[in-house]
Amino acid sequence: MRRKVTKIVIAVIVCLLIGFLSSFATQSSVNDWYITLNKPSFNPPNWLFAPVWTILYVMMGVAAGIVWGKGFHHVWVKTALYHFGFQLLLNASWSIIFFGLKNPLAALFVILILLVLIVLTIRWFNVVSKKAAILMVPYLFWVLFATALNFKIWELN
Repeated sequence: MRRKVTKIVIAVIVCLLIGFLSSFATQSSVNDWYITLNKPSFNPPNWLFAPVWTILYVMMGVAAGIVWGKGFHHVWVKTALYHFGFQLLLNASWSIIFFGLKNPLAALFVILILLVLIVLTIRWFNVVSKKAAILMVPYLFWVLFATALNFKIWELN
């Protein structure tokens, strides 16, 4: 049991670290370039993003830790975690492309690929642990919302 909890804690820390590192790209533009953009009516206030992402990264980490706790020697666990790792890297690259490079169109292509990888990750997590798959669903919905927001920002600008 202790090993499983340790894996969950490590996975949560990794997810939060990725989120923290990608926030540097966000912070570099959010108070200047981003505020000049035309945004849709459904754009949430800026203060909402940090708490939502923190909760999502914790849930993602718990999900990955649960899967990892099933034993990395299993091919299904490896496949699930590889998908998770790729989507996590793509998640971070979206912030760099959208905010760091100030390129909403390229970010839109990245987030569309990210959505596919999240769905595949949920599918593989479900093979290993239904609980882990369910923990990823809010993340999927938030990224669907972010995709619509990204599209509208690109369209309006």
